[in-house]
Amino acid sequence: MEGISDIRIVGMDETRPPRIRKEPYIDLCFRLSHKVPIEWCRDFTALQSQQGHTSTINADERLHIETWVRTPGEIVGQLQMLKKAITECNAAYIEKIEASQRERAGGNNQVQNETGPQGDLNRIIAGLDFSE
Repeated sequence: MEGISDIRIVGMDETRPPRIRKEPYIDLCFRLSHKVPIEWCRDFTALQSQQGHTSTINADERLHIETWVRTPGEIVGQLQMLKKAITECNAAYIEKIEASQRERAGGNNQVQNETGPQGDLNRIIAGLDFSE
């Protein structure tokens, strides 16, 4: 299974290749290494809303970054900016997960430190081994 730190751009969406059209922009659709979690998708979209070239990820599909540039010469720079944004989102998402785990662990310590019969029960439950 691939993890959050494995998220990266691996290519273009073959079904939606960039095309020169009469409009003054070029649509780009980059393919991600794997489907991203919905929360990661929201964080990425929020970060990108602050950029000049808004980039989005379809919340249902969560496998492609859709963006645009004005000229073909801007594509390399746009790709580099997206790579940096993905790295930032990966780090922020991992930090959120770790903070949540620390928060839960802190709550468990308080529960385990209770005294009396409830404290005994809490320690037994916390010590259960569900591995095979």
